[in-house]
Amino acid sequence: MAFRFSLASVLRVRESIERREELALQKAEQELARVRRRIDELTGEIAKAIDAREKALQQPIQAHRLQNMDAEISSAAEAKQTLLETLQTLQQQRDAQMKLYQAAYNGRRMLTDLSAQQKTEYELEQDRAQQKRLDDIFASRWQRN
Repeated sequence: MAFRFSLASVLRVRESIERREELALQKAEQELARVRRRIDELTGEIAKAIDAREKALQQPIQAHRLQNMDAEISSAAEAKQTLLETLQTLQQQRDAQMKLYQAAYNGRRMLTDLSAQQKTEYELEQDRAQQKRLDDIFASRWQRN
């Protein structure tokens, strides 16, 4: 008779929940990475714009051109600040998702460990039963002789 884990259906549900939470965590991580990349891009753009403005100030420049450069820098800085706030929110969401995933992982792991323990006990019992059968066969042959 093969080993049957009585909570196999519960284990499958727990595995499914764990996979779902892991995918949600991966999605949160990807979103964080996307926002971080965009922040890095904006930081580079701001640095380049400031350098261009500094170079332009060393030569005669029209006021409207200087205002446009300052507006670009301000716009990029505002966008960066918005993204930094978004990043903070996404980190909080990721942390919450990490807790959900850890709970799902622990729930599945507990059942997996229980299944392994029960299977080990089952196999040990099967080995004992097999050994008893062999001992009985040997004893009955011994008595006949």
